[in-house]
Amino acid sequence: MKLGEGVEQAIHSVLLLAGLPVDGVLPASALAEYFGVSSSYLLKHLQALAGAGLLLSVPGPKGGYRLAREPAHISLLEIVLAIEGPEPAFRCSEIRQRGPSPIAQHFHKAPCGVTVAMLRAEKAYRAELEKISIAALSVDPRSALGAALKSRSCEFLETHQRRTLPRA
Repeated sequence: MKLGEGVEQAIHSVLLLAGLPVDGVLPASALAEYFGVSSSYLLKHLQALAGAGLLLSVPGPKGGYRLAREPAHISLLEIVLAIEGPEPAFRCSEIRQRGPSPIAQHFHKAPCGVTVAMLRAEKAYRAELEKISIAALSVDPRSALGAALKSRSCEFLETHQRRTLPRA
């Protein structure tokens, strides 16, 4: 299974937004700059996250994006589904019924073993993503990596974040 680049961008954007104060927002252009990605491509994904209820979109000149819920209540699965959609990655097109001399139709009433196996694997994959929250992905700021990430993001956030009214 190959997930689109937008999934990575969305997860990292949500992680960065998790570091904002309660009245802070970041414009899409700042998030795109921070990650060195296309602003228009990222904006499409931020809008999908807002549509899924994971982000709030604050309009106006002091607007931008912030989390709609606490990081502990946003799972990786929710982000993946917001970007990729809810359809399973594997879609059976019943190729076993094509070609010359197909077998009788009554043999195709139940899903084939391939479909059953693929959907079972996807169910397990989704269950694992559901268990992982954005809060769980936060890096300990006392570690060397955590300190470096905090330094980078703090400086950036100080320059680019906008302050709005607190969340309702």
